[in-house]
Amino acid sequence: MKEIADRFRIVNTEKFSLDKLETDDTAGFKKEESEELLSDLIKQTAKLQTELYAANSYSLLVIFQAMDAAGKDSAIAHTMSGLNPQGCQVYSFKQPTSEDYEHDFLWRHYKALPERGRIGIHNRSHYENVLVTKVHPEFILKESIPRITDVKDIKKKFWEQRYESIRNFEKHLNAEGTVIIKFFLHLSKKEQKKRFLARIEDPEKNWKFAFGDLEERERWDDYMDAYEQAIKETSTTDSPWYVVPADKKWFTRIAISSIILETLKGLKMQYPELPKEEADKIAQAKAQLEAE
Repeated sequence: MKEIADRFRIVNTEKFSLDKLETDDTAGFKKEESEELLSDLIKQTAKLQTELYAANSYSLLVIFQAMDAAGKDSAIAHTMSGLNPQGCQVYSFKQPTSEDYEHDFLWRHYKALPERGRIGIHNRSHYENVLVTKVHPEFILKESIPRITDVKDIKKKFWEQRYESIRNFEKHLNAEGTVIIKFFLHLSKKEQKKRFLARIEDPEKNWKFAFGDLEERERWDDYMDAYEQAIKETSTTDSPWYVVPADKKWFTRIAISSIILETLKGLKMQYPELPKEEADKIAQAKAQLEAE
């Protein structure tokens, strides 16, 4: 599955453009094969999760960003379904609280990082601070940043510094053993409309729809510009972005599972080797049990 990881990993940021990437790409895979394939990917990932926990050296942070209705929740549910819940930490970030606004923009995200040996899943993330805030810069004013008292004070240099803060944050985490995977689920505007209508027409899905979703949809182009710039500025060798097609949910899940699996394989983990004294004790315990 390495070819999937290579296909959707953003390497050449200078030439990167969301407009050039297909939202319905399936990399040649077929839907009728997807269920069995996804099941196998999940089993392999579950085995490596155990090795991650046992080795207790690395942690894995998986970030999901997308427009509304792109399928973040279902992707998380399906791709993580075979993992041991005790080794996973899932956080869904909503609008910052008053306490959050009393700290720097990375504070609440730092608190939610996975411990060594665990997998952390962030549904939305610190990237909201260069995405929704860029489309709605008035939100920045709530942060009480010195010398920023009006939207007009938020200039190009401000965003450059914020991108730099994110790169430094992720570089530090990576140096300390946190491996970061960042997914942007690339949904077409046409498919979003289709999914919104499905939520409206099905009473059991009405709760998923909010009128504010339509207001944000009107800013679609602004959001695409914000995503494109954020990905260009922060996709690095150690903390890459993967732009995954999201129009076909079945393939989105395969792509995500494949990329997570390949990332874990790349860590080349091994179960810890016991010291001779501990190994002798295990041999003694075996002999004692067999003698009962």
